Amino acid sequence: MAAVAAGLFATVAGCGEKKSAEAGAGGEKIRIAMVVKSLGNGFFDAAHAGANDAAKELKNVEIIYTGPTTPSAEGQIEIINSLISQKVDAIVISANDPNALVPITKKAMARGIKVLSFDSGLDKEGRLMQLNPSNEQLIGEKQIQMASDAIGGKGDIAILSASAQATNQNIWIGIMKETLKKPEYSGMKLVATVYGDDQSDKSYREAIGLLRSNPNLKAIISPTTVGINAASKAVVDEKLVGKVYVTGLGLPSEMAGHVKSGAVREFAIWNPIDLGYAVTYAAYDFVKAAPGAKAGGSVNAGRMGTIAIDANGIGAMGAPFVYDKGNVDKFSKIF
Repeated sequence: MAAVAAGLFATVAGCGEKKSAEAGAGGEKIRIAMVVKSLGNGFFDAAHAGANDAAKELKNVEIIYTGPTTPSAEGQIEIINSLISQKVDAIVISANDPNALVPITKKAMARGIKVLSFDSGLDKEGRLMQLNPSNEQLIGEKQIQMASDAIGGKGDIAILSASAQATNQNIWIGIMKETLKKPEYSGMKLVATVYGDDQSDKSYREAIGLLRSNPNLKAIISPTTVGINAASKAVVDEKLVGKVYVTGLGLPSEMAGHVKSGAVREFAIWNPIDLGYAVTYAAYDFVKAAPGAKAGGSVNAGRMGTIAIDANGIGAMGAPFVYDKGNVDKFSKIF
């Protein structure tokens, strides 16, 4: 059985190498399909724009942008089946389900198609690489840095999170607490952490509670798009603009008004244009069988530099992108 499996792997690997070697030969376009969670989503439309930017730079790349009309694993499976029939060179996907898509993406890879996931990842068995827009350490550190910049490095701060069980939120909060121990943040004190369960009304009430029970509060950090919006509204309603600043992770389309009101100096979220751009470059390296295109290696990401890939096939672009009064209007029109 082991010998048969080894022989099958060699056949599949050989097929993939032949396809990679032939891709782009004779002036043929390398076809990279971007499969998004659903069509009509501004975040993914922006990622598509980034993919097109990369395709123009790479010159011999064609982007096929597709996705289901509503976000479902079944819709993505149907699309991937079609892409296998079309014999595309690579598929980059933001997965609606990390596990349900694995059988079909494994089928694609067995046919020599390079499969990468981005944003919302696939289980490692179903892809060659997962590109995260950032990583936990950078996300946590950036939020403390933005709060410090807003209040001059001195004063009481609080955190308004999603739910107490949210794994990613708790990881970021843990990193924020560790970051506050650094000498450059010695003038800042975390006085409270509350949870709005990613519900607008509850997040607003929790923010009001923070403002009223902590008269020396200088900043609220909310690592959730619902919470940062609610906290910003609370600061305006309590007439504390200029006295308390809000920062964290938010969407430009929701935060532009809060930046203009003065409640928010700056906030962050990953830039979907850069994400679509970088994953296209990464897919190109895999199709061209670049030496570093493997777990433990690295890929070229054009203007985004070189992205390292860890042993689990995961790479991250960098710190979250920061938005302020100088750029928020531009991006609010995109997502």
